[in-house]
Amino acid sequence: MSNLRVLYIASEITPFLDMCGVGEHLRPLPEGMQNKGLEIRIIVPRFGVINERKNRLHEVVRLSGINISIGEEEKPLIIKVASIPQAKMQVYFIDNEDYYQRKRLFTDDAEQPFEDNDERAIFFCKGALETVKKLGWSPDIVHCHDWFAGAVPMYLRSSYKNHPIFKETKIIYTAYDNLFAQTFDKTTLLDKLAWDDLDQNLAEPLIANPTPAGFVGVGASLADFVVKAQPSQDLDNALQSIAQDKVLSANSEEESICDFYHQLYQELVGEAKMV
Repeated sequence: MSNLRVLYIASEITPFLDMCGVGEHLRPLPEGMQNKGLEIRIIVPRFGVINERKNRLHEVVRLSGINISIGEEEKPLIIKVASIPQAKMQVYFIDNEDYYQRKRLFTDDAEQPFEDNDERAIFFCKGALETVKKLGWSPDIVHCHDWFAGAVPMYLRSSYKNHPIFKETKIIYTAYDNLFAQTFDKTTLLDKLAWDDLDQNLAEPLIANPTPAGFVGVGASLADFVVKAQPSQDLDNALQSIAQDKVLSANSEEESICDFYHQLYQELVGEAKMV
């Protein structure tokens, strides 16, 4: 059995939410890895379409109470948790009243993208990593899913690279063909992205392309390996600047994915953590 620790940071997971094709794709992976002896954690946003009462979400007071800076503003981070009973897995939810209480994901009733979708993604990425720090749990591998988690590798490579929780962490990024057209304000984006010791050069793929696809670009460029959730030309275009020898097609076979985690850890750290 293995005690590898894997952190999943994603935009959604079933049964709580599956509106972008991520939730159903991700759902079997952490359970399968847990069944094989890996230690897993899952972090997703608490979008307003998630029914808190039905899904029995409750706030984790000991983890909440942090403020996350977005530009010149400080936004309170609220952490909630719920379980997937049949899988015996806990899921942590990143919440903030300004960003995630809306009853739609990324567009308003007129199907226009929310202007602050970039802020919502950035807050989620910062909040997820701060939550892991609060947990005091050190992941060997961080597996990010979807554009909404695209800034996580950037922060792991700069703001958190010397933090003992993440110092040896390796990164996998799974990209999805679910992107939509929106251009964020380039003049304010870097200020929103700012975080302790952020290497601004790492944000260049996103600043050069301030769109959801740009979040994919920055996440994929800084990951150790990239997984394509779907084979599509659009996804190829989003990943065109990524070295192809680190881009893999998704494999739903749990044994293969588990072996891949071990192989990645062996190659990049020099030894697998085995018991």
